[in-house]
Amino acid sequence: MAYDKDVRNRLKRIEGQVRGVLRMMEEEKDCADIVMQLSAIQGAINRTIGVVVSQNLEQCVRFNMENGEKTDDMVKEAVELLMKSR
Repeated sequence: MAYDKDVRNRLKRIEGQVRGVLRMMEEEKDCADIVMQLSAIQGAINRTIGVVVSQNLEQCVRFNMENGEKTDDMVKEAVELLMKSR
């Protein structure tokens, strides 16, 4: 699957957030502030997982429909992937 620029940009932002948390730790910032940032990172990762799974599912369903194949198993697999990531 080809990942679009949006997904890569999301991951670059997350990478920057992680570097920011490390910097906060080095500067001995307050625990609550660090946890808040980590929570934001976690949310961003969860949203990125959703985007990756949905884009992949869309591409696979479209491909299978064009080739007259079933899509039921793909949808089930996508839902399972999302459930595992939570």
